[in-house]
Amino acid sequence: MQSARVIKPMLFNRVSASSELSFVYDFVELGSVFYDDFCFQRRACISRASKNRSSVWNVADKNPGNGVAVVPETPSSAFLGSQVTQNGSYFALADELISRGLYSSAHTVIQRIIFQCSSVHEAILAINFAFLRGLNPDLVTYSSLIKRLKVCGEILMAETMYMRCVMGRGLQPDRQLLNSMVICYCNLGKMDEALFCFHRLLKFQFTPWAGACNAIIKRLIEKGRILEAYDCFDEISEDSSILLHFCSYNKLVDELCSRGFLDDGLHVFDTMVERGVLPTASICKSLIIGFCRGDRVVEAEILCTEIESYGFVADEFMYTYLINRYCKVGKMKMAMRLFFKMLKMAYEPDVYTYSTLEDGFVKLGQFPKAQLVHDMMVNSGITPDVVTYQIRLSRYCKQGQVHQAMMLLSDMLVRNIPPNVHCFTVVMAALCKEKKFDELDGLYSRMHASGVSPDHLLFFTLVNNFPEGHALHLALLMLRHIAENCGSEISLSCSSPPKSPEDAMLEIEPILDDIARRNLAVADVAFSIYIIALCRGRKLDNALECLENMRSRGFLPTITAFNSLLKLLVKERQAEGLRFMQDKGLVPDQSSFLVLIHELCNQGIYSSAIDILRQIQERGMQPNAHIFNTILACLGKHRMVKEAENLFDKMLKSGTDPDDFIWVTMLVTYSYNGWINKAEGLFKRLVRPAPYAYTAFIPAFIKKNRTAKSCFYLEKMLKERMPDVALYTEIMKQFLRKKDLKFAFRLFDLLEKSSLKPDHVSYSTLISGLVKYLRHYGGGMHFAQTKSNWSKEVLLQLLCRATHVPSGKISEREITSQEHVKSLLMEVIMKCWTVPDLYLQNGIISGLCWTGNMQEAYEHVGRMQREGVHPNCITFTVLIGGCIRGGKINDAVAVFNEMNALGVAADEKLLNGLICGLCKAKRVMDALCVAQMMKKRGYSPSIFAHEMLLRCLCDLRLVDDALRIYQEMISHNYIPYRGSLNMLISLHHSS
Repeated sequence: MQSARVIKPMLFNRVSASSELSFVYDFVELGSVFYDDFCFQRRACISRASKNRSSVWNVADKNPGNGVAVVPETPSSAFLGSQVTQNGSYFALADELISRGLYSSAHTVIQRIIFQCSSVHEAILAINFAFLRGLNPDLVTYSSLIKRLKVCGEILMAETMYMRCVMGRGLQPDRQLLNSMVICYCNLGKMDEALFCFHRLLKFQFTPWAGACNAIIKRLIEKGRILEAYDCFDEISEDSSILLHFCSYNKLVDELCSRGFLDDGLHVFDTMVERGVLPTASICKSLIIGFCRGDRVVEAEILCTEIESYGFVADEFMYTYLINRYCKVGKMKMAMRLFFKMLKMAYEPDVYTYSTLEDGFVKLGQFPKAQLVHDMMVNSGITPDVVTYQIRLSRYCKQGQVHQAMMLLSDMLVRNIPPNVHCFTVVMAALCKEKKFDELDGLYSRMHASGVSPDHLLFFTLVNNFPEGHALHLALLMLRHIAENCGSEISLSCSSPPKSPEDAMLEIEPILDDIARRNLAVADVAFSIYIIALCRGRKLDNALECLENMRSRGFLPTITAFNSLLKLLVKERQAEGLRFMQDKGLVPDQSSFLVLIHELCNQGIYSSAIDILRQIQERGMQPNAHIFNTILACLGKHRMVKEAENLFDKMLKSGTDPDDFIWVTMLVTYSYNGWINKAEGLFKRLVRPAPYAYTAFIPAFIKKNRTAKSCFYLEKMLKERMPDVALYTEIMKQFLRKKDLKFAFRLFDLLEKSSLKPDHVSYSTLISGLVKYLRHYGGGMHFAQTKSNWSKEVLLQLLCRATHVPSGKISEREITSQEHVKSLLMEVIMKCWTVPDLYLQNGIISGLCWTGNMQEAYEHVGRMQREGVHPNCITFTVLIGGCIRGGKINDAVAVFNEMNALGVAADEKLLNGLICGLCKAKRVMDALCVAQMMKKRGYSPSIFAHEMLLRCLCDLRLVDDALRIYQEMISHNYIPYRGSLNMLISLHHSS
């Protein structure tokens, strides 16, 4: 026995805190070694207690060799010694209660020992004592022990105790235990287990501790699980007895607002105020800035006013930020009201405030007001900075004064204000618009010589005017210049131009690696340029790989690159595009949602577009007018007028102010679908209709053969403003659709003789109308029989009066044959031969093809390229179609090969047309190769292309290939024509 008494204290001294818990569970098995020793010491305690039973709760045995022997040795202190002696008395009392059979009272004593113990060692000793005496600890005992372990920082021991002794025995945890485990699991980072315990608290209608709520909200936010943190908060928000720490409120509001969940953030803020927790300046700014970023500026200003009641005063930063957001959404009256309020409160606006207001007026085209703000800034003694000059450059370029913009760039250097890349971008965009490519090259060389690195916005501007298929070549050029400015050691000057996009990619990758090592500040821009170029080349997999490479290095793409990738994903892999924003962990803005909705609407998937709109609203963001306008236009195009009306009403109820474009979209929706009375009712609601509202509305009556009504509204319009070229063009288009070529040409002649003059859209409309006439009525003449000639004459007289052109000077063409139509088409083509517009040039090529002038069409393509207008997929589609109609299939294949050599990607329409042409020429094997190419690119041949393949294979008696094509048609729910099906059945039986 003595040996056992010697071994026991040594064992307690050597074991670590983490191994003591296993000692608890193994103690019963080791009872043969320590049981007698333990009983010997307990008898000593009982003997001393029996001498003074009246003061049993105050026993203070000074002899460390008796009562203290069962307690693990710890650093000595007066308090600890007193506590240990007191626990020894408790042990003696518990032993006596057990000997008398009072087990419930003994349990109570053990619980008190655990509750009052000052160390983990003492708590474990109490559990040892209970096991040796045959007392099975109850839930309250375990709950007290686990709480003590949590307080002492032994969270791993607490978790093990909970799993083995509580959950392992099937005990139902109480409120104290569940709260303790929530905190333990949060400290361990096991958030799923913490949430499970937290929800059990609520399920059993227990009130969570404030400490448990703070812990779980804090840890969930740290783990990025913001919505789950808000859900936990929402479940306890009605209980006024739970007072969270202000840091929990602060973090929740900040994270929710930064991710666009504005209504949820506002709910947290309101709850905090109701609980009597005063908001901090940081949380107020997070909330206001969040609402501003969500384009809910009016609500942000109201919040700003409310927050002033808590003792916070909006500073210059908040006023300037609100002004900036009002300017971004085009509410300049509200912005100016805040500006004058700012002056009234004696805040001095800085250069950023003035520049913001000037930029807002410039974007709305209100240039005199922009100049007034600029003069106010100069008169107040503020020196313009580079941003101010950038806004002035933008104003000059939008007014078409590119020469003055170039002079202002030179003036910046004289004033020692070096232009940044944004200044050059604004001017280069204007030069691209005016097709001044020689000046563009000179300005880019000047920018490069001055050491200014290009960025993704400049690349995006220039790539739209670069030959299709050469985006990677332009990206390589810009990345070389960025690398040079970073001091790259890669030899850039001697690199020859790459021959193919793949060669360009091989050169770009080491340049990107070198930029990432040398200059982290421009690495995001460099990678973003590469992603945009890959997306332009439809290299989706490479773009996604580049994105992952960026993220692994700690970079994030710019919003322009992100939107380019999102657009391509929706085009090629719709399902992935819908999940892209969430999966990549990127926070999209309104422009990202607009790109997503625009692409879905282009594909006619309006249901998914409306679903995205709902997601925007669920995030607490206010969809802007552009988003609603895109969906409304899609619904109108697909003749879903009722759905468009419902969405328009929802938009008005949501507080989004419809701009002029939305009103015009609804007018076009009604007019296009023949709801002319609805269109007229909507038009009457406009107080002062914009010019393009008349442009959409007046031609609608002509479409419905109500020309007299169109004359009524035209006369009303002429009292307010003069007609523009767009109105002439739209009226001319309606008569072209009615095949009234004579009157359409009278309108065109009037437009030519007026001071307005036709633009490229007018020429394109006329050429397109004539080509469509030849396409549909190539075998004979067909002219519309107009019932109301007098109303047409009234319409013409009104337009003549508006343009001050006598009606007698308007010539009337004689059109009685196909040759007359072709002659007129060539006449129009010759008038607009050199207009540098790709859409118009494609129309010219189409006209040349339909008039049989294929050689001139080829020559015109070369002329386009020399003048800086680069052909696209539509250009080659028109050329291939002309070759096929002329029976020159070899020429069509040659054009297709040339298109691939130029890097222009073929679309679905071109490939389907080529398949049909090859089938007509009995080159069925080549047609099958093109069909296989389509499948590799993610396309599928159309029903007509499948039908041509099936019929051609049957004619050539290729049974197996014909059956395979038939199976493909069935898999796409295509029904073959009866003749083709009969041929296939007959061929199959005969074989």
